Amino acid sequence: MASEGSIRRAAAAHGISQPAASMRLRALEATLGVVLLDRSRGRATLTQSGVAVVEWGEEVLNAVQSLVVGATAIRNRSRSRLRILSSMTVAEYLIPTWLHRFHTLEAATAVSLVMGNSEMVIGGIERNDADLGFVEGHSVPRALRSQVVMEDSLVVVVPPGHPWARRRRPLSARELGSAALVVREEGSGTREVLEEALRRHNVAMDSLLELPSTTAIKAAVGAGSGPGVLSRLAVHTDVAEGRLVEVPCGDIALERSIRAVWPSDREPSVAAKRFLRVIDERDGVS
Repeated sequence: MASEGSIRRAAAAHGISQPAASMRLRALEATLGVVLLDRSRGRATLTQSGVAVVEWGEEVLNAVQSLVVGATAIRNRSRSRLRILSSMTVAEYLIPTWLHRFHTLEAATAVSLVMGNSEMVIGGIERNDADLGFVEGHSVPRALRSQVVMEDSLVVVVPPGHPWARRRRPLSARELGSAALVVREEGSGTREVLEEALRRHNVAMDSLLELPSTTAIKAAVGAGSGPGVLSRLAVHTDVAEGRLVEVPCGDIALERSIRAVWPSDREPSVAAKRFLRVIDERDGVS
């Protein structure tokens, strides 16, 4: 529900009826002893406890996904293998499409994927824990080589009832910096780009909540915790469908590059080169 915006859409996304989804949510509330949804205003919205459970549940789901991917890689260890580390935004909104294209052409190559923030990805690539990494930001350490695979930008979003949702004058850096924001944790590429953009205006960031996933931030913003700053990739559908409102920014430079990274002392593996070629063919890598 956190990512879909309503119980009805969440039920449809998982191929079950809305009553069945509501029943499962009530059963989860009973099991946890926590009220996850506020149903008092005619439309169910996440409570603050619900936002926290979404965040923790995201970690559980990621761990399960890593388990499934890892088990598959072990089962197919005799096949060609590609190990990928990826930042959360890239893993959630780009990697699935890239993997689908890749497996269409390279069905014999087993892929393992581990997700985290950009700092974790860079550390893993420096330790040779993976063949290829994907991060967001303006630069990477000298120990790594990189290739820009896509341009992205951050956007400020609020729920429809927030005062900023109706403003027409762009936000200044000082207004954004003085707001209590819902943002990613330290080490995130998203967080790094935001802090750097504000520093250029001699403004420090004020964070109300620091959360480790895009889904948790969207849920917190939607519940009214405060404005959020996220990738345009992550909020495009929410803005188009009216769940969130994009707030215009003035001279705040929130553009960034999404990069593939690998150690500078060696060429990417054959499988990694093929994966980059698949991205290049459809997305115009520069």
